[in-house]
Amino acid sequence: MTTKRQLGLAEAFLNAQQRVTTPPAKRPRLSAAAPLSTSATAAVAVATGQAGEAGAAETTASTSSTPSTSFPPSSLLSSLSSTGSSPTESDLLALECSTLHPSWLEHLRDEIRKPYFLDLKRFLWKEGLKGEKDCEGGKLKVFPPARDVYAWSRYTPLQDVKVVILGQDPYHDDGQAHGLCFSVRPGVKIPPSLRNIYKEIKEEYPAFDVPKHGNLISWARSGVLLLNTSLTVSPHKAGSHSNRGWEDFTDKVIELVDKHAGAGENGEKGKGVVVLAWGAWAAKRVAKMDKKKHLILTSAHPSPLSARRGFFGNSHFRKANEWLQQKYGRESHVALLPAPR
Repeated sequence: MTTKRQLGLAEAFLNAQQRVTTPPAKRPRLSAAAPLSTSATAAVAVATGQAGEAGAAETTASTSSTPSTSFPPSSLLSSLSSTGSSPTESDLLALECSTLHPSWLEHLRDEIRKPYFLDLKRFLWKEGLKGEKDCEGGKLKVFPPARDVYAWSRYTPLQDVKVVILGQDPYHDDGQAHGLCFSVRPGVKIPPSLRNIYKEIKEEYPAFDVPKHGNLISWARSGVLLLNTSLTVSPHKAGSHSNRGWEDFTDKVIELVDKHAGAGENGEKGKGVVVLAWGAWAAKRVAKMDKKKHLILTSAHPSPLSARRGFFGNSHFRKANEWLQQKYGRESHVALLPAPR
């Protein structure tokens, strides 16, 4: 895609925000002509720097996505065992049943009942992650807040995924993590790795206006799956929940992307996605994906420790946008650029 086209999409987002008065019932496509629902407007509010308003809308947006599948989460919850020693299977998996988007839960319902995942949930239960309201009235013992552990699934339903960006584990300082890799809440200082991501975009697209915030909800709403391979972390302890089972679970998520992502609204076979795997860890996670079907781009990680060893100058954003245009057409509702403003 050209710089001119990308900036046109940004203007469309802003114009649509001004037009919205009553939220439409149907979840729209984020294209140049589409009106925006309340959920999508939250992304635009973040993108235009309205941090307070967007932050208030964020929780609503992340818990009220219209399901695009007929799978009822209640059917899974009712099948779980609620007998035996506490916590029961029903206790352990209540969070998944209530916060994983149905499009993902439908395919992960057997995975979350496997012994390794139940062991992971028992570990998290002891750590203090027990339910959707854990953070109310007290200090968090696990990041991100329980309701945000699966935020990636609600912002980017399976059939909407066109791009995957992989992170390793959530930010571990107070108030940063909210379930999307590399992204932080409105009002939080932009982390160094994300600053370097912005620098690379600016290098590839000189007209890009570097954001003053680090919230990437608008990317997630546009089909960019922002997935950490470990979904939780203890406060101020980087990597503390690694090798507990999350990697097996997110490997399954990547397997689902490999098979189904890019299917679109009619449920047709997925056309493929762009995968941005930065760092050896991320490259390893996507090594089994179909390289004929997907565009898999690898490089050094954007961390200040490694960005100058291959991340800067990788042209990943331009390559991704060109591939998306060829695969899905000029009017595709997916765009890695412009980044949120």
